Amino acid sequence: MVDEEGKQLGIMPPWDALKTARARGLDLVEVSPRAVPPVCRIVNYGKFLYQQSKRQHDARKHQRSIELKEVKFRPRTGEHDFEVKRNHIVAFLQSGNKVKATISFRGREMAHRDLGWTMMNRLLQEIAEAGQVETRPKQEGPNLTAIIAPKKPGTKTAVPQVRPARAVPVPPAVVPSGGAVPPPAPRENTGG
Repeated sequence: MVDEEGKQLGIMPPWDALKTARARGLDLVEVSPRAVPPVCRIVNYGKFLYQQSKRQHDARKHQRSIELKEVKFRPRTGEHDFEVKRNHIVAFLQSGNKVKATISFRGREMAHRDLGWTMMNRLLQEIAEAGQVETRPKQEGPNLTAIIAPKKPGTKTAVPQVRPARAVPVPPAVVPSGGAVPPPAPRENTGG
């Protein structure tokens, strides 16, 4: 048993503890029921509840929730729009939120998924200073998604190179043996 000043009164039967609390004009509150023996305290119960609610309110006030923001792209998103959306992602990451970057494909765009993978790689490289990849990019139906978390201070993260599920072969550039690239052939004027 503990009194109102925090001084221990020792172990005593419940009826003696209750008698001591009533003699002081206060209440007997069981603070730790699972302890052996249970811990009780002599307090003003109304004041005890008020202080407890204040502590809980302060704990909630200092707690910060992380939101998941989503930024959507299309495979044919223009250069300026891409930069604006990239800047939004960086701002979200700097404010401590996670970001889900989504590239949506519709109809015939599904045949050119490599454009989306290229865009996703570029995005991840450009925001590497502000965030780190939490969930690697993956194709789920018509959407290519990746989740990016804010970078923790003092961590260095390498930007993963993500390869599309189906790689598109790129023909090698043909350079003549002299090392110089020939000028393009002149076009004929058809006068049409």
